[in-house]
Amino acid sequence: MAPEGGTGRRGRGRPAGSRSGTAETRERILSAARQEFSARGYDKTSIRAIAKSAGVDPALVHHYFGAKEQVFEASIELTFEPAFGVPDVLASGPEGVGERLARFFVAIWENPVSRAPMLAIVRSAVTNDAAAAVLRGIVLRRLLERVASELEVPDPRLRAELAGAQMIGIVMMRYVIKLEPLASADMEEVVALVAPTLQRYLTDPGPVTD
Repeated sequence: MAPEGGTGRRGRGRPAGSRSGTAETRERILSAARQEFSARGYDKTSIRAIAKSAGVDPALVHHYFGAKEQVFEASIELTFEPAFGVPDVLASGPEGVGERLARFFVAIWENPVSRAPMLAIVRSAVTNDAAAAVLRGIVLRRLLERVASELEVPDPRLRAELAGAQMIGIVMMRYVIKLEPLASADMEEVVALVAPTLQRYLTDPGPVTD
């Protein structure tokens, strides 16, 4: 039996079947990519390994997503989907936005289901330029620019980036490096300490730096 996406008349890597079958295959590939990148990191993950995990021909992975970098980007978007709800947190109004944002962000990382793939992505970005470029593009395009669009203060893009830097710093220290006492601090204590800084970044009409 020829592998899915085999040569035939459709050409190497071309998908066959219904649109629903195509969508299912894409989702299967993305799920496999997410698992592979989470388990192995960017450098040690290959298109062939992703295809094997998804049960498809490697040519089909290339057809749907292109090179490994594009597969990584697609899997990142899937993994970071919960974080793209941040603008909804901001849309509730300026009062208490720092606390809502801190609680929303920390809660995502406290969830073991979402934490594992996100940690793998952050670690890949730290050690690989291509992975860092993909992550940077998604964070800027899908997250920080949307946050900035909700702010009615001077320098909204800078403020959104400062808020993002604050939260990524916590991720690195608490979940990647696991520096004590931050690593074992109660989530509510972390939220309470970080919220005022985020509130100032996002709502204070004065300068964002002292």
